[in-house]
Amino acid sequence: MNLEEYLKNQFIRSNTVPIITWELVKLRISQINQCAFCTDMHGKELVKLNVDMQRIIGLSAWGEMPYYSETERAALLLAEKLTCEGDIDSDNFSRIAGCLGEREMVDLAVAINAVNSWNRIAKTFQLEVGSYEPG
Repeated sequence: MNLEEYLKNQFIRSNTVPIITWELVKLRISQINQCAFCTDMHGKELVKLNVDMQRIIGLSAWGEMPYYSETERAALLLAEKLTCEGDIDSDNFSRIAGCLGEREMVDLAVAINAVNSWNRIAKTFQLEVGSYEPG
């Protein structure tokens, strides 16, 4: 198995968080990290899941867009805080915990850290942008 196949198959997935929320979070983290390969991959996964194009295009400004549920907003906030700042303050923790359960927060925190690592691996090994095909 080559690195690209490994990356395609190894992202953390949990039944506690809807797949579309997972993919939105993965795409947003990849945008923040400027990982072209992963941004392409997760964008294609969202298209495959028939997510409205406005939700995909507007993701970088999700806080000002009306296209995301409260659960998605909480997941995206957690993703941005952990990716950009490394932690979250008590006000944001309460806000996120009010939308997500404890298990969902744990699953997301682990996944967010994994995606950040995978972004760095994909960038290090300069995976070919555009080569990903959804399975």
